[in-house]
Amino acid sequence: MSMATGTDQSPAPHGADSHDLIRVHGARVNNLKDVSVEIPKRRLTVLTGVSGSGKSSLVFGTIAAESQRLINETYSAFVQGFMPTLARPEVDVLDGLTTAIVVDQQRLGADPRSTVGTVTDANAMLRILFSRLGQPHIGPPSAFAFNVASVRASGAITVDRGAAKTRAVKQTFSRTGGMCTRCEGRGAVSDIDLTQLYDDSKSLAEGAFTIPGWKSDSFWTVRVYAESGLLDPDKPIRKYTKREMQDFLYREPTKVKVEGVNLTYEGLIPKIQKSFLSKDKEALQPHIRAFVERAVTFTTCPECEGTRLSEAARSSRFGGITIADACARQISDLAEWVRGLAEPSVAPLLATLQQTLDSFVEIGLGYLSLDRPSGTLSGGEAQRVKMIRHLGSSLTDVTYVFDEPTTGLHPHDIQRMNALLLRLRDKGNTVLVVEHKPETIAIADHVIDLGPGAGPAGGSVCFEGTVEGLRSGGTVTGRHFDDRARLKESVRKHTGTLEIRDARTHNLQGVDVDLPLGVLTVVTGVAGSGKSSLVHGSLVQGPGADGASVVSVDQSPIRGSRRSNPATYTGLLDPVRKAFAKANGVKPALFSANSEGACPHCNGAGVVFTDLAMMAGVATPCEECEGKRYQPAVLEYRLGGRDISEVLAMPVTEAEEFFGSGEAHTPAAHRILARLADVGLGYLSLGQPLTTLSGGERQRLKLATHMGEKGGGRAVLVLDEPTAGLHLADVEQLLGLLDRLVDAGRSVIVVEHHQAVMAHADWIVDLGPGAGHDGGRIVFEGTPADLVAARSTLTGEHLAAYVGG
Repeated sequence: MSMATGTDQSPAPHGADSHDLIRVHGARVNNLKDVSVEIPKRRLTVLTGVSGSGKSSLVFGTIAAESQRLINETYSAFVQGFMPTLARPEVDVLDGLTTAIVVDQQRLGADPRSTVGTVTDANAMLRILFSRLGQPHIGPPSAFAFNVASVRASGAITVDRGAAKTRAVKQTFSRTGGMCTRCEGRGAVSDIDLTQLYDDSKSLAEGAFTIPGWKSDSFWTVRVYAESGLLDPDKPIRKYTKREMQDFLYREPTKVKVEGVNLTYEGLIPKIQKSFLSKDKEALQPHIRAFVERAVTFTTCPECEGTRLSEAARSSRFGGITIADACARQISDLAEWVRGLAEPSVAPLLATLQQTLDSFVEIGLGYLSLDRPSGTLSGGEAQRVKMIRHLGSSLTDVTYVFDEPTTGLHPHDIQRMNALLLRLRDKGNTVLVVEHKPETIAIADHVIDLGPGAGPAGGSVCFEGTVEGLRSGGTVTGRHFDDRARLKESVRKHTGTLEIRDARTHNLQGVDVDLPLGVLTVVTGVAGSGKSSLVHGSLVQGPGADGASVVSVDQSPIRGSRRSNPATYTGLLDPVRKAFAKANGVKPALFSANSEGACPHCNGAGVVFTDLAMMAGVATPCEECEGKRYQPAVLEYRLGGRDISEVLAMPVTEAEEFFGSGEAHTPAAHRILARLADVGLGYLSLGQPLTTLSGGERQRLKLATHMGEKGGGRAVLVLDEPTAGLHLADVEQLLGLLDRLVDAGRSVIVVEHHQAVMAHADWIVDLGPGAGHDGGRIVFEGTPADLVAARSTLTGEHLAAYVGG
């Protein structure tokens, strides 16, 4: 045992230990104005600020983007060819970066064969388990995979071994898969209603087809059937022989000649499946989507009963259950089942599977099942599923970047999420969190507040330091940090009710509830309690009461290319183009960057893409139009002293003023801009590509367009977490907007966790008491004041604590 002596000196710090900061200097990505910050490593840093202040630009667009680009550069040029293109962010110095792992809220792919189990590798482990120990033994792990089809082949192969030795060898090959042959692993089969495709009392020449877009003079659709020589164009379809009907509906692709043009004839059913059913339904135009919904019915596969698995895979059992039963169980129950298995031969596998399933429960997703399609998860759930990969990781000194991890979480669940973030930090990782909720900001070691405003008015660091410093710092976030909404003194009286009876979507247990009309109703409850199932399953997809139309405004991506922007999406560009055309005596098409006015060099895209083969491609601003997207001649035309590209570069608030009075006075444009400002999007520029908007911004953009629709008095607006991505200061503005909508005669139903919205409601419906099969029941319905007074539910307790009750 050594004794300390007076001559002992602490050793000089090692050079390698001095790199404990991520230094950013001169960041200019998007709206950042030469931002310079120093972020401590191995600490939890929260970035906050109003929506559009530049948080994501700093964390995702600068730090994470450069880290991932540098990692990609360590691979060979050949490998880089298969990786996404990453541009170098605009920044002077980026020092001290570590490997960045981004856990964002991009929804998981809606591929029909992707489930929670396949996304998290839990399925892969279960497949190995059943292939080793399942009785009867049916084959390798692929025999339990619903994405693998069984294949058999035999034939001769020729092996070249020099002139004298070349000979044919008979080979057979087989692979056992677990895919159900009827539904091909989808769990559902589609039936096409032929009466929606054609009128069988007419002949092809009389225009029998009733498919939208199939014009009688089109080579590719109608005429290829009528003039193929396979069918009699003048014979009513109902009089076709069995052979003609087979050719008409199911014939394999066949080459035919129509007026000397070579075309491919194909039966109607496969043609419809390729042209309509192979596309994402949400991406179709509204009238085509309506046709598909009329013509196609999806029913659970009768052969596999929705399990997606072959008969053999469903017959093999282990521990008393089949793999289909295991995947259908709630994950919290499945974790208990795995815990009870004692099988030394697969002990390491069981330990890993147990850890994965326990991570689900710990992160608050124990209510899911492994067979849940991944496309049905919300943004917040998708983010937490991605987190599961990292919770048990042995990696340390990694930078984890989270985008609002509390989205979709009840106050009760936020405490759990905070514990997970701290656990990641305590393993020696740098955790960067973009967040608005004060409960999560409060646990930060370091806070960076960006602002002071949004868009062009943001992009500067307003405060850097501790949470206590933020509270007393006087910034917008600091001033609103301890804001608390008060309960309403009096609530509005409802004008009618929407009845929901015996709702059983997902985990709902025969719920009966009357949702009041003409007031602000908030549906709440812990994550997984059945809120979305109730509102979307029974209300949005079911019929509205008394003919009331139900309009859902959610955060799903807005379909559109990088050419789409707020001006095109809201219909604002039409009155603007007409105003420009009228002022200059030319036609409106000149002022469209997708039409006659487009710059010929970049085709109106504003950028030119250079494909560098196996290396990352580069997008450079077009040299001809300097990124303005229009021909120089079009930019000569002015309205109120501005050309069309300058108008599209304006933020909404400036454009509202511009079109509100003076020479550019355009009431139609002004009305749309006023609605955009109302929903808190005053900072967006009119020409910003839709692909760059966050989930909350997309939702508010949809809300602005729905507010302008006619017949609004009867419409019931359903909003799914409208506070997602909103700063504390903006929540107040949102509450004012919701009040205005209700006062204008709308019924507003909000699925929400934010206590300020709950306190502001006229009526609350609380689901629970827990998640999954512990939820799905109504635990409270009434006014917020009664909920606080009763404190009978988790929501009641948290709301009471929030309002100081």
